[in-house]
Amino acid sequence: LMDCDTTGIEPDLGLVKMKKLVGGGTMQIVNQGVGRALRQLGYEATTIEAIQAHIAETGSVIDAPGLDPADVPVFACSMGDNVIEPGGHIQMMGAVQPFLSGAISKTVNLPESTSVEEVEKVLVESWELGLKAVALYRDNCKVGQPLTAKSTGNTSEETPGAPTIVPQREKLPRSRRSKTFEFRVADCKGFATVGEYDDGRPGELFIRVSKQGSTLSGIMDAFAIAVSHGLQYGVPLSAFVDAYVGMRFEPAGMTDDGDLRIASSLMDYLFRRLAVEYMTPEERRDRNILTTGERSQPTLPGVAEATTPSVQGLDVPPDPPSSSMPKTSDAPFCGQCGTQMVRAGSCHACQGCGATSGCS
Repeated sequence: LMDCDTTGIEPDLGLVKMKKLVGGGTMQIVNQGVGRALRQLGYEATTIEAIQAHIAETGSVIDAPGLDPADVPVFACSMGDNVIEPGGHIQMMGAVQPFLSGAISKTVNLPESTSVEEVEKVLVESWELGLKAVALYRDNCKVGQPLTAKSTGNTSEETPGAPTIVPQREKLPRSRRSKTFEFRVADCKGFATVGEYDDGRPGELFIRVSKQGSTLSGIMDAFAIAVSHGLQYGVPLSAFVDAYVGMRFEPAGMTDDGDLRIASSLMDYLFRRLAVEYMTPEERRDRNILTTGERSQPTLPGVAEATTPSVQGLDVPPDPPSSSMPKTSDAPFCGQCGTQMVRAGSCHACQGCGATSGCS
């Protein structure tokens, strides 16, 4: 708000800082006080421009052209190649504390290599100087931190000890193809729509189940949004398939999908259906996700070519009629398998499945 590079007595984190944005991506912040400091130290305009260009490129004043080595400590920061020691933070706070009634909201930045003994030393020194509070932060003690200092040398040193690659969201084109399929698992009916990238990869998922506005429908909407963001941030579909295939909860049971007849849950069915649509047969075979047609195929190579078409009863002559259970033209057909039944006493029995007409 006041065009300041820092707040209060807080030293700058670095001459060039990388700030992670909430919506993704990074923003570079360059210290604006370097030029004023160099002019105050008596440097010429051309030298100032060369030093500032070096800082913008490397993030440090180390080895800057035309800079007097004696002036390097002037540009020390909390992080980077030219750092303020933890004692410097503590001594500045100790000088200001007598003029304040409360504690100072300031963080003492510690390098990643700081030991437990060094942390203890900082705390004891803070107590000896009469500080009412002290906050410590060791670099890279968290998986992600909002600010990192730009360092010279390899870019991997921008965040020592942690990955520097920030996932970027790959949004789908405004006009894209999609697939919509209807499904039913037990008594739950729904529709799933999959939006695709130009190369055919899935990039978004919409799920509609039950009545619009119901709890299940709202949960599935939220779940579809989460899956869509994951796909757009580079999470492979196989990772979702591995996580959700095999989940068991109601509704579960028979489906109306000829390729996937039984599902243990909605998630199990949806991601097996997505695997069938977008994963190779080899990938699905490793996960035992096969369609009905694939499961009924011969398991040995060449079996299909070697088989000879045959009709039941063609090669083996029928047995002579049995005198004990003769077939009669007025016998009913079996209600289970459709075969004509034979008389068994005062009732009829099926020779195919063993069912009876109810008398025995």
